[in-house]
Amino acid sequence: MRRDYADAVLAVADLIPPGRVLSYGDIAELLDAGGPRQVGAVMSARGSEVCWWRVLRSSGQPPRCHEGRAWEHYRLEGTPVRGTADDDGAGYRVRIEAARWQPDEAEWDRLDRLRTGLQNTQRAAPEAPDSTGRQPPAAPISGMSEGHDEVEP
Repeated sequence: MRRDYADAVLAVADLIPPGRVLSYGDIAELLDAGGPRQVGAVMSARGSEVCWWRVLRSSGQPPRCHEGRAWEHYRLEGTPVRGTADDDGAGYRVRIEAARWQPDEAEWDRLDRLRTGLQNTQRAAPEAPDSTGRQPPAAPISGMSEGHDEVEP
């Protein structure tokens, strides 16, 4: 997992205010990078650095194995939920349609800067080897025909 991507995911999670949530897919969409699984991997590895309970599955289910702890946070923050936690912490869901965070103008600016910074580092990073271990072919030099090493007219 690239550190710049993980840092961007955590920065978005850190913007979510108390009582509000985003799904893993929401964060990927805001960053225009990765997907729900990649965001989930970041949260699994480094979620303790931020308010992890504010990032959940699109169904409104809290992070697996943390339902009981998340329930306490949702109660304290007034997060809209459906149902109540049972003995093992399950039995409820966040009402994601009511609790989904909507950024204000300043927060959109911050999200735009995160997205742009991430896109710039992705463009600068070399591509990973393919499944055979070979590096992908380099992009043709401007003005050169791909595979022919001659200047185009």
